[in-house]
Amino acid sequence: MIRSVHAALIACVLLVALAGCGGGGGEKAASQTAVLKFTAIPDQNTTLLQERFAPMAAHLSQVLGVPVEYVPARDYQASVEMFRNGDVHLAWFGGLTGVQARAAVPGARAIAQGKADPEFYSYIIANASTGLEKSDDFPMGIRDLTFTFGSESSTSGRLMPEHFIRTLGGAAPAEFFSQPFGFSGSHDKTVELVESGRYQAGVVNSKVYDRRVAEGQTDPAVVKVIWETPTFADYNFTAHPALEEMFGAGFIDKLQAALVGMHDPQLLSALPREAIIPASNDDFAGVASVARDLGMVR
Repeated sequence: MIRSVHAALIACVLLVALAGCGGGGGEKAASQTAVLKFTAIPDQNTTLLQERFAPMAAHLSQVLGVPVEYVPARDYQASVEMFRNGDVHLAWFGGLTGVQARAAVPGARAIAQGKADPEFYSYIIANASTGLEKSDDFPMGIRDLTFTFGSESSTSGRLMPEHFIRTLGGAAPAEFFSQPFGFSGSHDKTVELVESGRYQAGVVNSKVYDRRVAEGQTDPAVVKVIWETPTFADYNFTAHPALEEMFGAGFIDKLQAALVGMHDPQLLSALPREAIIPASNDDFAGVASVARDLGMVR
């Protein structure tokens, strides 16, 4: 009996010692097994985004020395919720979703943006059958057409176009349009709906439209650009403050440097952008102001 008790005591001591040894390296072990998960608003075909962001995940993993995984988002608001809940730690947001995400997560930082993003713009497009042509003036003729925005949470497909309709068209969309308007859910879908005639006109991210034309997916003689909006700040990479706990102090600055240091056209084509430049929360103050005016952020 005494021998059994003695053996049990030795076993307990060994277990405590092993636990103590494991505890000393627990933080290091956790950082070694933690995964940096990132997502992107699904403003384009989701399958296409999955394919294009995979090389970026591999590149960031190599540069930063930590596992990096791309996680697709179901829709715009899902990307914000994933970030708010800590399910992802980095996101390629639009201007509005970035503002919403940073408002929901104190300490979140916009750290990078495309070279074109400080002066982004959208196109109002129309099916050629409408007879509308491109003009420098706001196209008042769209008020009598069937019209679709993109996602309800899109900066370039809803927020800023609605702002311009209100300020230049003189009324909120519900009063401006003589027919019910719609929301396509993504920029690619907007172009496809206008091309098919399901909607006579719509508003689309200029880069998505230009890409589709360049790749032969859209005929500019069928889906015409009739107006180019004034510029506004848009897309950005926003980092979750939990990254500093996961990978150590200063990691977000390292991540920013890794993103800005991406020069490979294949990696940049996921966005798509010619180059990445630093960003800060202050860069999106104008978007935040419009979003508050329209009740889309607190």
